[in-house]
Amino acid sequence: MIFTNIIIKSLIKVCLVLFFLTTIQGCVSQDISDIEQEVSEIMARSGGRIEPLPEIKPYEAYAYESGQLGRKNPFKPFYIIDKPSISDNAAVDDGLTEEMEREIRNRNREELEQFELDSLRMVGTIDNENNNWAIVLDPDGVVHRVKVGNYVGANIGKITNIYEDRIELREIVQDSNGRWEEREAALALIE
Repeated sequence: MIFTNIIIKSLIKVCLVLFFLTTIQGCVSQDISDIEQEVSEIMARSGGRIEPLPEIKPYEAYAYESGQLGRKNPFKPFYIIDKPSISDNAAVDDGLTEEMEREIRNRNREELEQFELDSLRMVGTIDNENNNWAIVLDPDGVVHRVKVGNYVGANIGKITNIYEDRIELREIVQDSNGRWEEREAALALIE
């Protein structure tokens, strides 16, 4: 039994070596006269004329002078973005409560308030015995850790709850009539 296994393995090795040698022999002995003939025909052809490169115009420097007649200033915006603001002499019924007024006027802005809410992404949560944190990714790719009471988004969005799948917040927005109101918003976990 052992003797027959050795013989079978030896025969397989011999067959593989013979197959490899015949394959190599076929590649080496192939006639390449047709390739040589094609190369000699291509080399015998007369060369063509190469078109000259187009003339390159020299660079003309331009010195910008501000205030030239009839020319617009390229650094001045051509549109104006009016952000609603709170004026000190606002109407009596502007919908602004004392708490909303404190949040709008009397506090330092947090870093995530410079971004629109829909540009922020919740990517996870961290819990320990004292705190529940949410992990938020800003449009620049920077990761931030926020908790209940922090502010996110351009509409003064105060975080009210943090869950595993979303962040709930309350925003303060001004409608088209100039009346301030609170609205609920959420930032969902991206998977």
